[in-house]
Amino acid sequence: MKNIMSSNHELAEKNREYFKLNNICAVNVMASPGAGKTSIIVDLIKGISKYSDVSVIEGDIASSIDSDKIENMGFKVMQINTGGGCHLDANMVKEGVNALKPNKDSIIFIENVGNLVCPSSFDLGESLKMVISSVPEGDDKPYKYLSMFEAADMVVLNKTDLIPYIDFDKDNFIKGIKALNLNAPIFEVSCKTGEGIKELLEYFRSKF
Repeated sequence: MKNIMSSNHELAEKNREYFKLNNICAVNVMASPGAGKTSIIVDLIKGISKYSDVSVIEGDIASSIDSDKIENMGFKVMQINTGGGCHLDANMVKEGVNALKPNKDSIIFIENVGNLVCPSSFDLGESLKMVISSVPEGDDKPYKYLSMFEAADMVVLNKTDLIPYIDFDKDNFIKGIKALNLNAPIFEVSCKTGEGIKELLEYFRSKF
């Protein structure tokens, strides 16, 4: 395991150097299955593509459902199936980047495998870690998956339109994140209503 982690770290550093050299913002998108990773990425690439080139690496255990959706929208996307693996690693990202050949001064979203455990331990060389949690999952996720929320550069609470119908304590959710990570901004969004998407886009534009 030590050798695997060491090798991954070395490759991640090479990825990071490549992204920095080419002024590419690489966003590692992590969440549990069904939290809305693809929906948020779709909304973001629609907005970001108005001022920057954007591409996507789609990580899944199997299938190409999400990448087909993005490709049909006319964006560059690379599908990576892990064949049972619970996360992407730095070498997979390198292969995806080599296939995509993203332009300089662009943004690449890396949709990791749906999982709140393994992905937090594997550095991909990304510029930014975006963790998504959704209202139906409950407000206790930051208390259960410490390493994921500790590692986050930003947190997105998705499906806020369901708060009136689900027993979800937003204050408790935010308190759990702040106890682990005071620096990560928290965005409240709903892909269904569009709430918060503008603010999320403004964050990316101002930061990069």
